[in-house]
Amino acid sequence: MALFDTIRRDHERPGGSGYRAFSRWLRHRLPTGLYARSLLIIILPMLILQTVLAFVFMERHWQMVTDRLSAAVTRDIASIIEFIELYPGEQDLENIVRIAREKMNLTISLEPGGELPAPRPKPFFSILDQILSDQIENQIHRPFWIDTVGDSRLVEIRIKLEERTLRIFARRNQAYASNTHIFLVWMVGTSLVLIVISILFLRGQIRPILALARAAESFGKGQKAENFVPRGADEVRRAGLAFILMRERIERQMEQRTAMLTGVSHDLRTILTRFKLQLALAGDNPELESMNKDVEDMQSMLEGYMAFARGEAEEDVGSLQLSTLFEKLRNDFAREGKALSYTIEGEDDVIMRPNAFARLVGNLASNAGRYAHRLDIEAKHSAKWLTITFDDDGPGIAPEMREEVFKPFFRLDSARNLDSSGTGLGLAIALDIARSHGGNITLGDSPLGGLRATVRVPA
Repeated sequence: MALFDTIRRDHERPGGSGYRAFSRWLRHRLPTGLYARSLLIIILPMLILQTVLAFVFMERHWQMVTDRLSAAVTRDIASIIEFIELYPGEQDLENIVRIAREKMNLTISLEPGGELPAPRPKPFFSILDQILSDQIENQIHRPFWIDTVGDSRLVEIRIKLEERTLRIFARRNQAYASNTHIFLVWMVGTSLVLIVISILFLRGQIRPILALARAAESFGKGQKAENFVPRGADEVRRAGLAFILMRERIERQMEQRTAMLTGVSHDLRTILTRFKLQLALAGDNPELESMNKDVEDMQSMLEGYMAFARGEAEEDVGSLQLSTLFEKLRNDFAREGKALSYTIEGEDDVIMRPNAFARLVGNLASNAGRYAHRLDIEAKHSAKWLTITFDDDGPGIAPEMREEVFKPFFRLDSARNLDSSGTGLGLAIALDIARSHGGNITLGDSPLGGLRATVRVPA
């Protein structure tokens, strides 16, 4: 009870519906394939980790190194200013310029006038401008002007003295951690190498799973997948071996069932043949007409039962031309004084089990022709699916009974699925054939006022 109470409270929680909505939104936008999801599982954590590392490096390491370099350059400039104030002579100034150039890698000059240029616009993202300005304000305490944008390799600094302006040119790498891109290059390069290795590894792991899925799909459609060999990881190999054993058990069971039904069919047909022979020897006796009719009904029922039990599963896959099949049905309708029209969109030839698929289409068409005067067939053959729609103007089937009519031996009082002489297997056989091809049949309302049957199978 505690578990159910917890689940109920989670569903009644105010934020629960929002969480479920976000989960549904996320599921609809994430890839559905195992290969793509596996790549996301590997790549996303790597990207998040490297983003965090890059952010920490930029904010901490890069800023700390730049701060220390700018502080060192600023101390050198402050020392130069003190030398200039202590030794204002021309000869001393030349020595100060030489010492700054040789010992500090700074190019300095004193220019007359005390006005500084107008401040230049700062770049959108520049750690150097902010850090160097703060260091000059904290250590020198004089008006200044800096330019870090002009020359990519030099930084120009101007500091206002009493009647002159000290102009300094320093190399950018003296005040700025300019080799940070090496870290980014190594990080991105290593990530690309790891991603390529992950893609190659995952392809090798996903390929056996895809092969197993194709083998299972082919077996579900009644096709043979004799070249399937379990490969890959141990778990995938075990799944592949389990599939092979399951397929063999199913095939043995189908063979045993077919052999048993063949024997039963042979025995029953022998008895029916004796009945027919005895009735034929009895001559034309009006009293025996009902018995002849019963024998014919038993023969029809036996053929229907056997066709349903076999399910055409033993037939090989081949090519079937839709136009030829539909044209034959139209001629059959015309002989009965009824109208059938069809349209085909896409390729005319389909790869199916020809006899079984023809039986599926024939069952649905005959079911419509038994109670309708008009049948429109529309076939759409795309790259992945074959969809055939049957629209008739008959009485239709009530919505609550549309699932029931697919059950074997089921009949309606209005007998929409089969007439009174049938076995109640027409739609059941059609659905069994559609599902053996990996598809399905659905029933709905037709624009003509009757029933719409839609067959959708993989192309």
